[in-house]
Amino acid sequence: MALDDDFKSAAERVTQLSKRPPNDIMLQLYALYKQGNEGDVSGDRPGFADFEGRAKFDGWKKLQGKSGEDAKQEYIALVKNLEAEAA
Repeated sequence: MALDDDFKSAAERVTQLSKRPPNDIMLQLYALYKQGNEGDVSGDRPGFADFEGRAKFDGWKKLQGKSGEDAKQEYIALVKNLEAEAA
């Protein structure tokens, strides 16, 4: 249960960073969060005109097969790195 608590805490802390991470890091955070909460990507890839939706879908799809536990641990580590950089 500690992993889930750490994951939830990291998800809250990431919204309080003093500086917004670059888009590639934001996409990585999104993909790890979704993989940790929902598992492998499902549904259809968004249409050509939905650039943001496609980028999110593609980023999440790259993590296909990664366990939820591994995704949560990577998410927590990434948030800790971002917090250290902002300090």
